[in-house]
Amino acid sequence: MSDQSDRSADDRVTAWVRGAVRSMETYPVAEAQGMIKLDAMENPYQWPDEMVKTWTERLYPLELNRYPDPYAGKLLHRIRKAGLVPDDASVIFGNGSDELIQIVMLAVGGHGRTVLAPVPTFVMYEAIAAMTGTRFVGIPLRGDFTLDIDALLAGVREHDPAAVFVAYPNNPTANLFDRDAILALISETRGLVVIDEAYHIFSDATFVDQLARFDNLLILRTLSKMGLAGLRLGYLAGAVQWLEQFHKVRLPYNINVVTQATADFALRHYDVFQDQVTRILRERARVLKILDSLEQLTTYPSDTNFVIFRCDQCDADAIFAGLLQNEILIKNLNQPGTLLQGCLRSTVGKPHENETLLNMLSLLVNQ
Repeated sequence: MSDQSDRSADDRVTAWVRGAVRSMETYPVAEAQGMIKLDAMENPYQWPDEMVKTWTERLYPLELNRYPDPYAGKLLHRIRKAGLVPDDASVIFGNGSDELIQIVMLAVGGHGRTVLAPVPTFVMYEAIAAMTGTRFVGIPLRGDFTLDIDALLAGVREHDPAAVFVAYPNNPTANLFDRDAILALISETRGLVVIDEAYHIFSDATFVDQLARFDNLLILRTLSKMGLAGLRLGYLAGAVQWLEQFHKVRLPYNINVVTQATADFALRHYDVFQDQVTRILRERARVLKILDSLEQLTTYPSDTNFVIFRCDQCDADAIFAGLLQNEILIKNLNQPGTLLQGCLRSTVGKPHENETLLNMLSLLVNQ
């Protein structure tokens, strides 16, 4: 392509792509080939061989020439039977939590509208707000990563947000916020309050029981952290009046037949995932205990499948780089001047993966 045509394309992009989009960064996904991959809060365990064999047999008769059920009725029945949502709650499915967050903002956001969240939190709330032309307001957590409910309620009164997103437990800080504070938030908010329970399976804490009480409450979940990250399947539960509107901006046939059939099959074997969660929680306790013994670090409690720690007497960027050189990939959260200054985050992996991480981390912080 010639320099002239390059300039022409640049000019057209500048003229037609919204400024908010041009100013965004593409979501970063680190290269993980050959690494001990502990950066994305995935379940490290695969399915038992016999379960994989049975699953592939279930896929054989799928009619790939036909469009999928647009409402994923069989999958909804399976999720209700698994006790994941109440029978009286309406449900909509999306490609992971991300698409559902986008659907909510397409429906209630846009020019002149605001969404609000405690920060630091899941980065996609702010990113999707920018995509949809919605103003994002972040209310800082306290220094110990707890919820500043007074500041949050003041933000609600000032900005009258169309939606408030609360990750429960929170990513990246790994903690559960005070339940009574969140109930107060729901009561005081005129718009929606979306409780993002992506990590609920590791915390045994939920607001699902409050759906019948609050008509402005939505519960957002994903099957990714349970062990189905490759499927990209999430669901949103709440009052039918809201979800009827969300279906209008949901692209038709958004959940393909393979995903629907696989999720239905997986939820029939929920005990397998519960066993894996038990193993992850056992490893989480061991990892935190060893991290606590490293005096150069400050660790924080975790209600998730990851841990966050702060480099107090070492350089977080240097530690991250040193781990990377040794083919260990975690997440560098370090942002000088913010609540995450000096912070690193690691998924709880298999025992040998965690052991390798902890041994190398001990060497690096003591250099």
